[in-house]
Amino acid sequence: MPLYEYQCTACDKQFELRQKFSDEPAKECPSCGSPVQKLISQAGFALKGGGWYAEGYNSGGKKSEAPTCASGGSCSGCPSAAA
Repeated sequence: MPLYEYQCTACDKQFELRQKFSDEPAKECPSCGSPVQKLISQAGFALKGGGWYAEGYNSGGKKSEAPTCASGGSCSGCPSAAA
């Protein structure tokens, strides 16, 4: 369930509520009962455990090097040969 942030218009108290998408937005402050407004905040997102990143993209510190041309860059497949 998403976590929504609200702020009271009277006492400026900020609070969070876990609500379903289908739930009505909060209308009053739990402290003073005054009207509240929904705040826009960053979404919390974290990739945990193994999975596609750890196994597919993370090289574990091993860096692949580009292949070097044995003839010093004069072969027909080298980008420098086209120049």
